[in-house]
Amino acid sequence: MAAVTPGALLRPAPPRSDWAASELGRFLLSVEGRTGRRFATYEDAWQWSVDELETFWTLLWDHFAIIAHEPPTAVLEPDTMPGAGWFPGATLNYAEHAIRALRERPDAVIVVARSQTTGAREWTAARLLEEIGRIQRGLSRLGVGRGDRIAAYLPNVPETLAVYLAAAAMGVVFCAVAPEMGPRGVLDRIGQLEPALLLAVDGYRWGEKEVRRTDELARIRAALPSTTTVLLPYLDGAAEPPPGALSYADLTAQGGEVTVVPVPFAHPLTVLFSSGTTGRPKAIVHSHGGLLLEHHKAIALQFDLGPQDRAFWFTTTGWMVWTLAASSLLTGSALVLMDGDPSWPRLDGEWSQWAVAAETGATFLASGSAYLAACAHAGLRPGETWDLSRLKEINCSGSPLAADVAAWVYDAVGDAVLLGPTSGGTDVCTAFVGGNPLVAVYAGEMSCRPLGAAVDSWDPQGRPLRGTPGELVVTRPMPSMPVFFWGDREGERYRASYFDVYPGVWCHGDWLVRTERDTWVITGRSDATLNRGGVRLGTAEFYAVLDGMPGVADAMVLHFEDGTGMGTLLLLVEAAGEDHAELERRLRTTIRRELSPRHVPDVVVFVPSVPRNPAGKRLEVPLKRIVQGAAVDEALDLGVVVRPGDVPGVVARVRAALHSAAVPG
Repeated sequence: MAAVTPGALLRPAPPRSDWAASELGRFLLSVEGRTGRRFATYEDAWQWSVDELETFWTLLWDHFAIIAHEPPTAVLEPDTMPGAGWFPGATLNYAEHAIRALRERPDAVIVVARSQTTGAREWTAARLLEEIGRIQRGLSRLGVGRGDRIAAYLPNVPETLAVYLAAAAMGVVFCAVAPEMGPRGVLDRIGQLEPALLLAVDGYRWGEKEVRRTDELARIRAALPSTTTVLLPYLDGAAEPPPGALSYADLTAQGGEVTVVPVPFAHPLTVLFSSGTTGRPKAIVHSHGGLLLEHHKAIALQFDLGPQDRAFWFTTTGWMVWTLAASSLLTGSALVLMDGDPSWPRLDGEWSQWAVAAETGATFLASGSAYLAACAHAGLRPGETWDLSRLKEINCSGSPLAADVAAWVYDAVGDAVLLGPTSGGTDVCTAFVGGNPLVAVYAGEMSCRPLGAAVDSWDPQGRPLRGTPGELVVTRPMPSMPVFFWGDREGERYRASYFDVYPGVWCHGDWLVRTERDTWVITGRSDATLNRGGVRLGTAEFYAVLDGMPGVADAMVLHFEDGTGMGTLLLLVEAAGEDHAELERRLRTTIRRELSPRHVPDVVVFVPSVPRNPAGKRLEVPLKRIVQGAAVDEALDLGVVVRPGDVPGVVARVRAALHSAAVPG
């Protein structure tokens, strides 16, 4: 894989004369017709969208024919953060819009599912509607209705999608946790909501491994004595539900028409949970109206998905990407669901994301930056191995995408594909920066800010920055900002999470760079950024070098302050079968040459694995807190760690290294 200069142009922006080829372009042309404005570039359109925020969201509401049972009395009242009031007075339902799209094409295959547990399944829109109706009848029989909460301990399968839409249509609040999560992680999340119903599986397969969840489910049920459990026998199709529980077959035994309950714009739709890497997970409540508008914008405009598409989002049900993926149905797009290990039986095997995309005819792939990097560094050439001719866009998130990996996509996957590295958050269930069909693609950078997202990079005094990292801020409200955190009655935790740094302005906690090209680079979490002698070093710049090095399977950078201004910089390395002494020598030389002497670590620590969550995010902050003495269960939920058994050994090695360096841990 050849080295590529960050910022190298990989795909030019289309001429304005081609705007009508995408839904985003058609929307902007319609805005021009209705307002008399003319946008020479996408950046002009973005500026209009944040300057005239109410007009933008009103025109988007009209463009997508949002169904309102009661009309709004205003667009944004009050226009404040926190506490912005969007479309007050309106009643609507998020799920009604997905149901509308399903009814328009009842015979179309709308769900294409691939599972290492159950194999291949395909559902038409009519089949999905039938399942939604059956689930609703079952929920009604159990007395579950508007405002109640249901929790899904389910994998990424068609039934989970149907449960989500059935609940939403009834005004029932939905939340999901992935079945690989342990009992404590599950209860730390769903236990906050006191759910009326828990839907769960008995286990699953991950590659060749059979993972049973019977004991875990028993512990979860014991802690939720007032919650009714429904078992979907996923691993063993003949399994009987445990005593006191129902079977999914019983729940769905009775058919019926799908019903829709109109609710206020701000009515809770779903609860997403923060990673839990720095304490008890936040229960982030998203509204019907907020996700309905934001996801129409993201799915149809930013990702250009419509009835002609099959969207393959690789995700677990516990990640915000799953909720975003489900919204593909709003635009009429079909969904490809994958449940299993994409590296089994090998990285270029039949279950790779590339193989599944080719076999299902996906036109859109949402992957992870870490997965793309692994494929690139392994020398894979997916465009030559599989028929990816239908694939028109690759989106990636979870961590910054290195410049050389971005260039590899165009060289090894396809030179006509639109690559859209994206960064957002569970907190808003959408993107802050990313790409779209009207802008250029540059190596190692994100191309633009989405319409209506008043994102910027600020210094500590609240002044915009260019060319240097600053805090990622949002200066105007977004409809998908949380309506509240569950259990945060006075809103103290909500305000502390986003508004303590700049009053009245959302501060997300990421370091963001605005380039001279008006593109964007995330350099790491602001709470994980290193300060060496007054110079801020973003973790992403380390990883851009380390992730491509032969002999390095994985790496993490930690910095421990000591009051001198320099502290101790540790580099944790998972080696890939190379002599440690020689690898350390090459690491130091390469970091000094590619970055600077200030970046060279004081100590290199070889570890069995680098702690990451299932989305590929390195868990720097919680690991540092544990090393410094915090209890593991206070700083980190082991249920979100890919290899939790390695954590004690990693902590011990880091502490020993700090002791040897004479730095207090």
